[in-house]
Amino acid sequence: MAENKSYFFCGIGGSGMSPLAMIVAARGASVSGSDRSRDQGRSADKFDWIESRGIALFPQDGSGVADGQILVASAAVEDSVPDVAAANALGLARMTRADLNAALFNAADKGIGVGGTSGKSTVTGMIGWILHRAGRQPTVMNGAVMRNFVSPDTPFASALVGEDAIYVSEVDESDGSIALYRPDVAVVTNISLDHKSLDELHRLFGDFAAKARIAVVNADDPESAPLLAGANVLRFGFSNDAAIRGSDFEPLADGCRFTVHFAADSHVVRLKMPGRHNAANALAAIAAARALNIPLAASVAALADFAGLARRYEVLGQAGGVTIIDDFAHNPDKVAATLAAVAELPGRALLFFQPHGYGPLRQMGKELAASFAAGMRDGDRLYVCDPVYFGGTVDRSIGSEALVADIVRGGADAVHMTTRASCGAAILDEARGGDRILILGARDDTLTEFGRELLAQLG
Repeated sequence: MAENKSYFFCGIGGSGMSPLAMIVAARGASVSGSDRSRDQGRSADKFDWIESRGIALFPQDGSGVADGQILVASAAVEDSVPDVAAANALGLARMTRADLNAALFNAADKGIGVGGTSGKSTVTGMIGWILHRAGRQPTVMNGAVMRNFVSPDTPFASALVGEDAIYVSEVDESDGSIALYRPDVAVVTNISLDHKSLDELHRLFGDFAAKARIAVVNADDPESAPLLAGANVLRFGFSNDAAIRGSDFEPLADGCRFTVHFAADSHVVRLKMPGRHNAANALAAIAAARALNIPLAASVAALADFAGLARRYEVLGQAGGVTIIDDFAHNPDKVAATLAAVAELPGRALLFFQPHGYGPLRQMGKELAASFAAGMRDGDRLYVCDPVYFGGTVDRSIGSEALVADIVRGGADAVHMTTRASCGAAILDEARGGDRILILGARDDTLTEFGRELLAQLG
């Protein structure tokens, strides 16, 4: 699907675009691209690294687009964007990221697709690490940096380039592109409100699971219940009717521990990641690996060394007795899971949240507010800045003020401040030894930089 072709990636720095660019480049394609964030001077380290891999980068002004290329761009990118206009003028073929990824995925002998509202990136990384440790040489397409594969040469390891035969990838329901994939193993981590209605989600995930040789489905998730009736289903979870069953969950200061059972086989699993939701993620990965004939013992041994993903409850450091944690939580389900992990250990939480767009606030603002209000404890405090906005046409009539008002009505302590900087200053002024500061949000690589800035100022 990639060899001897030339691709131009519009928005090449995106979490789903850069790993795909690395995979097709490694398979012999010519790859170049542009990104608005690069033009704005953001995330310079990432773009320097992309260029160091032999990928030419251009301003997003149409100057890099050339005859004979295939334009890879999100379906949401408007025709008025100069790169798209230049490609249209040249009559170039256009693919979405999902089009190209699905073509690579479907060409593999074994495609392992990981879908669900929450946990996709973590489960994808876990499966990739298990298969890598088992010597299967998978290709892994992830939306987050997999810390086990980070090295001086690959500081942004959101892709692992292995053999063509095994392709592990997140699949996205938010734009409906999950329908493009033909999985051998289909993983559904859970189903909850995010970008689409529950009726739409049930249909998309149901079709996805039905196409697979084996569908790995969460037996603990009520919304996934319609999928459990399939003849091809391997159930995971803490429920008694799960085939890959967890028990005896125990939170630890540096992760968690639980027992996994399959038939007469059982093993104690030790994770470096906290939270019952990560134990469920591990059960999903173990089940997917079992569907590929990886023994439980091998999966458990690999997961003991799984270092997690960047921005998935990633501890950035500690200063003055205050711990700063960077996390991707941005929808109701992810926020609930993160706050549940926070509540497993003592200490006040000072939460910073940057909504990942105005559209998501309209779609799920009420549910998001309910998750914050239900998950925050007495003494916890939430600081919310305005939503991330990189330009373009979007209805900005509903913003962070409405979200905070709903959270306060729900009984939690929350405040809206227009800028990220003002939130940071207030958090630093409030922080005391024993507190945990959590940086929450998505679609903005500079959130991690913000967390590190707070850590430096604490120090």
